[in-house]
Formats: sequence, C-alpha cells, structure tokens
Amino acid sequence: MAEVKLTAEIRNDFGKGAARRARRADLVPAVIYGHGDKPQHVAIHNHSLMMALKTPNVLIRLDVDGTDALVIPKAVQREAIRGFLVHVDFLAVRKGEKVTVEIPILTEGDLAPGANILEHLLNTLPVEAEATHIPESVTVSVAGLDAGDTVLAKDIKLPAGSTLAIEDDVVALQVVAAQAEAPAEESAEGEGDAASEA
Repeated sequence: MAEVKLTAEIRNDFGKGAARRARRADLVPAVIYGHGDKPQHVAIHNHSLMMALKTPNVLIRLDVDGTDALVIPKAVQREAIRGFLVHVDFLAVRKGEKVTVEIPILTEGDLAPGANILEHLLNTLPVEAEATHIPESVTVSVAGLDAGDTVLAKDIKLPAGSTLAIEDDVVALQVVAAQAEAPAEESAEGEGDAASEA
C-alpha cells in the first residue's frame, strides 16, 4: 500500500476551546497511541489529512516536529451534518508488526436472473495484516448467485499475508428474493369490495 507523508505539530493545549482554535486555523486535532508510549497530541493540516483519509487504512508517515512516526487511522470523528474532520486517533505501527483492521468488501458480477437483492451483512471485513502491507479492499464475485445463496467470511479470498480476524462462518453477503407487491388494480378492487360490504 502507498505511504503518505504528512507534517504534524505538537499540541500543548487541550479541551474544547483549544480544539476550536485549532480548527479555525485549519488544523485537525489528533492523538497518536501505541506501543505502550504516552499518547502524543498533535495537529495536522485539514486538507492534507482529509485527502489522505480517502484511502481506507492509509499508512501515514508523520513528521512530528522533525521526528518520524509511522501511523494508521483507528478512529475518525466527523461533524454529523457537513462531514468535516473533528478529531482523529492514530495507532503507531512498525514495519513487520501485525495489526487488525477492517477493509471494505467490494462486489463484482451480476446476480442470477430474477428479482433478487444482494444484502451486505458486512460492509467491511476484519483482517490481520502486516502494518505496512494492509490491503485496501477485498473483491467478491457474486456472479450467478440466486435467492438463498450466501457468502461466508471464509469464502472471501484474502490478499497474501492477510488472515481473517473473525469466525469463518460469519455471513458476509446474502441474496434474498425481492418482496412482490400486489398489483395496483387488485388493491383497488379489494378496496371497492370492502366499501360495498360496508
């Protein structure tokens, strides 16, 4: 996976007032956790961080006042209506270290003919992977699947070096038959009959 380089500055003031001041300066408050170290409070330029977070589980090399820190996002807090970044928690990682992350499940192919619906019971798949080689996503073929068919976690082919971090038999996807609606004419006739009986 690609590595993104960003610059962060250390934060020494905390609380809601400090966070608001940071955002007015176009900075996003963030905290770096991991390896038993004391959490490090930093602030990162909003636009640069927003662009980096468009890639799921992006690997970021943060320059924190001249010191390198290799991190991945663990919790991203956004404003509910406008969606701008409010706060980010990062996990410090090292090359060769295994981490558990959730990667998006993508689908390809067409279901079997008929009024069937594909339901995503899982939108992301928990996997364990090497911190510097986290897959961006997994793709599942649903070609030809019919109502009643399911895709279990163990059925999803994982990229090399990744292993499942959930039970094998968890249902990730399932195909269900669309509920047929009564024709409009029949509904109208039924209402007419009910009116006559009344």
